[in-house]
Amino acid sequence: MKNVRQFWKLGRPELNTQWFDVSRDGHLIVKEGNYQYNVFELVKKYGSPLEIVFPHILEQKVEDLFTVFQNTMRRRKYRGRFSYHYPMKVNQNKEFVIPLLSEGANLEVASHNELWLLKKLWGQNHFNARIRVICNGPKVAKYIDLITELRNLGVYITPIIEDLGEIPMLKSFKGDVGIRANINIKVRSHWDKKFDQFGTSPEEILELGRIRNLKILHYHLGSQIEQGSDLVRAAKKLMELYIQLRKTNPSLDTLDLGGGFAVPYGSRRLYSVESVANGIVGTIGKMAARAGVPPPHLIVEWGRYAVAPAQISIFRIIHAKPVSNGSRKLWYIIDGSFMNDLLDTWAIHQKWHVAPVNHMDAKKLVPVWLTGSSCDSDDKYTASGTYIRLPRLEELEDGEQQYIAIFDTGAYQDALASHHCLLSSPAKIIVQDGDITLARRRETPEEVGKLFGW
Repeated sequence: MKNVRQFWKLGRPELNTQWFDVSRDGHLIVKEGNYQYNVFELVKKYGSPLEIVFPHILEQKVEDLFTVFQNTMRRRKYRGRFSYHYPMKVNQNKEFVIPLLSEGANLEVASHNELWLLKKLWGQNHFNARIRVICNGPKVAKYIDLITELRNLGVYITPIIEDLGEIPMLKSFKGDVGIRANINIKVRSHWDKKFDQFGTSPEEILELGRIRNLKILHYHLGSQIEQGSDLVRAAKKLMELYIQLRKTNPSLDTLDLGGGFAVPYGSRRLYSVESVANGIVGTIGKMAARAGVPPPHLIVEWGRYAVAPAQISIFRIIHAKPVSNGSRKLWYIIDGSFMNDLLDTWAIHQKWHVAPVNHMDAKKLVPVWLTGSSCDSDDKYTASGTYIRLPRLEELEDGEQQYIAIFDTGAYQDALASHHCLLSSPAKIIVQDGDITLARRRETPEEVGKLFGW
């Protein structure tokens, strides 16, 4: 069983699979303290396609993040504070946001509608005035009005100036503000930095002189940054601007380092939180000491880091068919859709960690590609041109079904989901403290039709 666990890359913290294991029956299981969940039994009860959310994974990821940064700051005698702002755009589902808030996360919103959800949480007493909110994204009038309303209600809320045209719009705002810099630095990531429509150049920011109530200097470097050293190098670049900007803006005391911390998606070890925290805190601390300025408070917005591993998506293999042109691979058709349910497959050619839910100990595996249930030729997953090894369907007993799990699906996929070919969204369950809660039932044809006016 140990070799089976290793083969499917389970129980490995560097791949975000430390919570997953294989049962004696060859089933995928998930551990939460003294609780243990058999994914095969869950999918037999709730059907497929199915999304399973594990709030305890969310909570542990955030706890680990706080622990690492606080220990690093203590060891290096760094006098600034660390805080984590969860970017709601990564996953706005309540079952993700509430556990993050409970573990001490602050929030980052990027639109009026996301901020409206925050107002709703405020009215339901889901968070208190100690929680801080950063507002990114273009500032349309109704967005600014809601920012002002929440500030007047006692929310500590900070709008970030995305470009110079927003400064007149925020002229009457009484609270703290931040500004986003578009720093000229090239990194390897899912991001086209040749042209970036957000942020203002350092030269233009410095020409502004004093910016009333300036509190935060912010940037966003990219998504899925491949090298941890690039995160440190970009923080150094932003700190150079921070030191210059403080000469005319002594109220400035915080660096928001944005997002970009990569998720390994079961493929290979990337870099650790410990190494990045040590590099950022050490570099910025030394620069602050040399410049004779207080070390800034630090914010990160690593959304994918926290929520991607907290959800897995389960699909049933409907049947198999040969791949044409003499290939030895097979197509395994799933009862869901990559274009609808896992859009990153098509949008950014995401390479997922895939494993069987049952028959994990099968002795005979076959190289396969996966294809979805829509009629679109792009609704497929070919593992970036390689293949996946999965159990042979011929080995199944009569009436038995083969299910697969796709890991790390908690980031962005729900927000980007669609209804191509009017396919229904997967059901969603929440698994926590030994209890199972149905958060979203599988849509009926009538419900999907209503979305399109039928």
